Amino acid sequence: MNRFYTALAYILLALGGVVMVFPFVWMLLTSLKPFGELFNLEVWPRDPTLDNYREVLTRTDFPRWFLNSLGIAGITTATVLFFDSLVGYTLAKLRFPGKEIVFVLILSTLMVPTEMLVIPWYVMSVGYGWVDTYWGLLFPGLISAFGVFLMRQFFQSLPSELMDAGRIDGLSEFGVFWRVAFPLVRPGLAALGIFTFLGNWNAFLWPLVITQSPAMRTLPVGVALFSGEANTAWHLIMTASSLAVLPVLLVFLFFQKQIIEGVVLTGVKG
Repeated sequence: MNRFYTALAYILLALGGVVMVFPFVWMLLTSLKPFGELFNLEVWPRDPTLDNYREVLTRTDFPRWFLNSLGIAGITTATVLFFDSLVGYTLAKLRFPGKEIVFVLILSTLMVPTEMLVIPWYVMSVGYGWVDTYWGLLFPGLISAFGVFLMRQFFQSLPSELMDAGRIDGLSEFGVFWRVAFPLVRPGLAALGIFTFLGNWNAFLWPLVITQSPAMRTLPVGVALFSGEANTAWHLIMTASSLAVLPVLLVFLFFQKQIIEGVVLTGVKG
């Protein structure tokens, strides 16, 4: 009986995997089809071509959108890893009045929907002249409350004796953080870095609001607006979508172990 339930579970998981993967496979294969093959029911293209990719890359500012998204996602990931780790370490290992209150206030910001923050962000951006600038795109993602919570959980699991040994050896408090504690929370850093990169790579609402010129668009905004301009040229729309999603798939492919490890370890921390 146990074997029956195990086999049934594997079958259901396999079916679920097929249902999840098939749209991506269809998108990739459609991107290789010429226009004349779009409306046939065959999944595999009869005459595969890369002309669609060539047309998308030359017809649009796709390379610029790609670099914009890559730069913004990379910079915000780096700042989140540093600042969230620093705040998480402070809340986990240092003692000062009101520490728990500060932590609760940081966590409370997670209950505020992003849609409610867009208007204050935009008003501030207009006041400081950040509209249609890289700084305007960057500043909402430079630090995250979720990252502070995640890193605090990891730092709390470290023995305080390690930090005390670093202080006895003459390290400053930042030196203890950077040279002792920081290298010991790599699983958390890996998980937070991946989640942050993907979140900023896929961000749509704020880049749509803050950008005006085509050259400042990020990849999700550029692809969405291009889809409207392309009308019924589904082969080009699928091509642009494939180019946009490939980096995300590669991140999951190469770093899935770190994602799972980070999430699992976070769930068992105190």
